[in-house]
Amino acid sequence: MATASKEADNAIGLEEIHTENQEPPKGQRTFTVEEAVETIGFGRFHIMLFLIMGSTGVAEAMEIMLIAVVSPLIRCEWQLQDWQVALVTTMVFFGYMVFSIVLGLLADRYGRWKILLLSFLWAAYFSLLTSFAPSYIWFVFLRAMVGGGVSGHAQGLIIKTEFLPTKYRGYMLPLSQVFWLAGSLLIIGLASVVNPTIGWRWLIRIASIPGILLILVFKFIPESARYNISTGNIAAATATLQKIAKMNGAVMPEGVLREPTKERRGRFKDLMHPKYLRTTLQIWIIWLGIAFAYYGVILASAELLERDIVCGSAAPLVQDPGDDSEESRSPCHCHMFGPAAYQTMIISTAGEIALNPLNILGINFLGRRLSLCITMGCTALFFLLLNICTSSAGMIGFLFMLRALVSANFNTIYIYTAEVYPTTMRALGMGTSGSLCRVGAMVAPFISQVLMSASFIGALCLFAAVCIVCAISAFTLPIETKGRALQVCI
Repeated sequence: MATASKEADNAIGLEEIHTENQEPPKGQRTFTVEEAVETIGFGRFHIMLFLIMGSTGVAEAMEIMLIAVVSPLIRCEWQLQDWQVALVTTMVFFGYMVFSIVLGLLADRYGRWKILLLSFLWAAYFSLLTSFAPSYIWFVFLRAMVGGGVSGHAQGLIIKTEFLPTKYRGYMLPLSQVFWLAGSLLIIGLASVVNPTIGWRWLIRIASIPGILLILVFKFIPESARYNISTGNIAAATATLQKIAKMNGAVMPEGVLREPTKERRGRFKDLMHPKYLRTTLQIWIIWLGIAFAYYGVILASAELLERDIVCGSAAPLVQDPGDDSEESRSPCHCHMFGPAAYQTMIISTAGEIALNPLNILGINFLGRRLSLCITMGCTALFFLLLNICTSSAGMIGFLFMLRALVSANFNTIYIYTAEVYPTTMRALGMGTSGSLCRVGAMVAPFISQVLMSASFIGALCLFAAVCIVCAISAFTLPIETKGRALQVCI
């Protein structure tokens, strides 16, 4: 009996328990997961959830940002042309695009927690293998596999969304950007020390450590109660909610948990349901454009630093007149980042948190749609401002603001997408959106690293035009999710 009692107290992870879907006795009070989440409120559990699930952003940022800081080294080691360097990033996001849909589909059918764990194991494994890549081809293939694993990290955001009370989602979810910023700054800082000393292969090995450590603490996070109830797993959902209430020092609603079981979950045709068709199409456009702009800024920053582009035109690399070596004449731009370049990257990356307070206020007071429309419009403006001939400090300032704006865009669209879809298709909705997002990310390298070399102003105008299209799409979204309860089904 003591063992059984102890197991009941620790039943937060009992996602495999199933009970018959019996009707409650006549007159007995019932409550839904939404009502339970709102009644329990915010507390210790949510702080733990925020720290652990938020930290997935650290691992994801380090793996995604890794290419920006190793590009100059692999360019030199394998004597790569511009398109070959761009292809590395494109293939990372190709892997992300393919697996994002598959993992989103699986998460709606088999659970968010399992897919999150699987994705971390996958990403860590292939990331470590990348550090032993014997050739450029192997490097590209293995990084594509890493991208596939990283795509599953979005399930961490879904778990957070499904456990947070409505009034806290607009505040807590944007704060997760702190973890992405931490991961970005960490990989840049490590690169400035590791790359010049023990090399990029050791940088990749070190970058995989946070993801491995996170795997060890996932056991403290339960499967989503909303997912369990959608599958008819009432006992597991109830146990999870009771544990959360105990941790938060709150009480459960009176009665028994009861919601209809949804047998049909994670179906592509649901995304095209008349109720969500327009929303889905516009969300896809916005995700594609935001990723195009975000990774365009990151890779353009690296190109500006690597090639020493000034005053909006591609200036030739400054060379020592007496250095007539083959390397100095190489078309592969073998030009390493120095301390000043890493410092500039850190400053511009820090911009990702600069507008976070304003972004949170906009999301919660102006609403998701208007807030996203404003930040996308400002992003277009700052892309155009990069054409202005300015000092190095001015260029850093523009990059700082661009990073702040593109980060705010991602914050808002993540929240909106997680809120607008019902539980039965939320992971699939995020997965397909993330997949379209990576299409934009796949194109961005060829604009930032290839087209920019041929036409600086042309590349920047293209980025600005895409942002304007996204601003219009955001403004005309048919559903506003501010203050809206999460839906269970269509």
